[in-house]
Amino acid sequence: MVDKWDMQLGERNLSFETGKYAKQANGSVLVRYEDTVVLVTATMSEPRAGIDYLPLMVNYEERIYSIGKIPGSINRREGRPRDSATHNARLIDRPLRPLFPQEMRHDIQVIATILSVNHDHEPDIAALNGASAALSISDIPFEGPIGGVKIGMLEGGDLIINPDEEQREESSLDLTVAGTEDAVLMVEASGDEVPEEIILEGIEKAHREIKKIAAFQKDMVKEVGKEKFEFTPEPIPEDLEKQVRDFAAEDFRKAIQIEKKLARSEAVDRVKEETKEHFLQEIPEEKEKKREELSDRISKILDKIEKEEVRSLIIEQGIRPDGRKPEEIRPIWCEVQTLPRAHGSAVFTRGETQAMSVVTLGASSDEKTLFGLGEDRTKRYMHHYNFPPYSVGETNPLHSPGRREIGHGLLGESALRPMIPDTEEFPYTVRVVSEILESNGSSSQASICGSSLALMDAGVPIKKPVSGIAMGLIKEDDRVAVLSDIQGMEDHHGDMDFKVAGTRDGITALQMDIKIGGISKEIMSRALEKARAGRLHIMDKMQEVIPEPRAELSPNAPSMITMKIDPEKIRLVIGPGGKVINNIIDETGVEIDIEDDGTVYILADDQESGEEARKMVENLTKEAVVGEIYEGTVKNIMDFGAFVEILPGKEGLVHVSEISDDYVKEVSDVLSEGDKIQVKLTEIDDQNRLNLSRKEALKELEKEDKKDKSK
Repeated sequence: MVDKWDMQLGERNLSFETGKYAKQANGSVLVRYEDTVVLVTATMSEPRAGIDYLPLMVNYEERIYSIGKIPGSINRREGRPRDSATHNARLIDRPLRPLFPQEMRHDIQVIATILSVNHDHEPDIAALNGASAALSISDIPFEGPIGGVKIGMLEGGDLIINPDEEQREESSLDLTVAGTEDAVLMVEASGDEVPEEIILEGIEKAHREIKKIAAFQKDMVKEVGKEKFEFTPEPIPEDLEKQVRDFAAEDFRKAIQIEKKLARSEAVDRVKEETKEHFLQEIPEEKEKKREELSDRISKILDKIEKEEVRSLIIEQGIRPDGRKPEEIRPIWCEVQTLPRAHGSAVFTRGETQAMSVVTLGASSDEKTLFGLGEDRTKRYMHHYNFPPYSVGETNPLHSPGRREIGHGLLGESALRPMIPDTEEFPYTVRVVSEILESNGSSSQASICGSSLALMDAGVPIKKPVSGIAMGLIKEDDRVAVLSDIQGMEDHHGDMDFKVAGTRDGITALQMDIKIGGISKEIMSRALEKARAGRLHIMDKMQEVIPEPRAELSPNAPSMITMKIDPEKIRLVIGPGGKVINNIIDETGVEIDIEDDGTVYILADDQESGEEARKMVENLTKEAVVGEIYEGTVKNIMDFGAFVEILPGKEGLVHVSEISDDYVKEVSDVLSEGDKIQVKLTEIDDQNRLNLSRKEALKELEKEDKKDKSK
């Protein structure tokens, strides 16, 4: 039986259909948002042994046939996901994850397959809502449903639901919000210095729509929802928990208050090991299974105690693990010009989190091409984030960037992109790489601060510097503690990770994840207010080191020369099969990019080679002007005169009578092929032929020489 439900979302029809496709999945929904179609499935397998986390995997699978094209790869198949697809998968994962029983060890997989795309109706929002619907009607334990929408802001300040493609181009805000009927769970935003109150207004508007979407899905569950799988966590014996608490609680309280991260981690691990040894010594080693079961139970109790102690100290005594007050920022130090050969470099350190950011400037041909579901676009500002294992004192194999690295890189990109000058002012492509050298929370925000410093160090004329901070939350009933600049332990045991980046005048990027059932507008407002105060404090520290972009580009940066030519003459510069332009590049060692409008960008290692290339391009496109004197090259000797090239591809005739004031019997007596001679353009006839005179040129040059000598 096929069931279908329809609702209006952003003045367009959103429909969910089930019972027809992918019926062997635990739950499946075909989502239609006008012409955009996404199939979302949810499946669950048996529990996995030996893990201590919820194994949820969300995949966002783009299909090129969805836009009526064949993939451009060698084997004509889709390859690894684009960064934006990975980001969309994370965007779906984040609001779903807190709504599963956290003790579950069953593999849960949500796959959103993009089948058809109309760019006025974005598939990521259809996929997010479809994921919730597929889980809600399935037998998988899930405390949803949730809904998700995007908010844009038009030029007049109007906030709109799910803007279409044209509206997105105009919008100064890209805000994605997901949540339940009762509260907001996830927020992600990028904007052009958007005030905090506008962000809050946008979240409120989004939540009103989210309530409708969640209620809509509840109607689906009533009609076709399966009975949920009953998951009951293994109970921990009360007497064992009391014994472990009596033995370890006081030691835990002392260990978690050690200021330094590594020393604190070692002390916490030592308490855990000593506690296990104490209780396991009563069980003979040959009873391996019984020892493993007891060890697992004790680990769960110890994790519970650790979380309770951290939260209790903060909420009841206002004491954070490193001794700070709730709104206190860790000590900050910064430096620039760290690397001698980089175009720009900086290190930003906040407590035990440290990021080194390095800037590289390139030509427009270095822009990243964004192949995907739509017109191919390019990206001239790139922000890449690397998180090596040594940053947390660990050893692990090094792999290509994972979801975390891609997500944090894109967050940094969103934060800084509005401050990058446009091509007319600064025609370079800009890449910033942030290497996380140490990490104890807020490393993504440290990378934003470090990158802002590195851009200024490189002399990139950014509009304003950007700083970032991560806020946290501990909530117990009505007691709430909002924490500024959270560290790793507070993030792990807290209820919120709220990252805010921006200038002194507004927010450029925001990301919020909630681990509890949601938070109120009042808490969000309070967190944004404290984030702004913290952001400005960090900005002050940054600007003590470098207050604004350097007036000059780094001497290591390539020289960029911009010139304009007639678009009709681009073919002359490129030449047959690129022969002419490649010859210029080979001779001068520069990079040359030419836009369709005739803008030419010449990127050179030094000014001299750049100027040489500029003159060569200029000569190729220069118009011959009657009355001007040129240095030409003799190309052909004829009985009646010589053909001389005065500009690339432009030859004129020097008649035998115009070679000299003296009588010339044979042209070859005076000129030879390959000679460089001065000639004056005397006429362009009605057949566009150039008439040249050597004798006229020599006379004028002689007059100028006499004038110079008389001065």
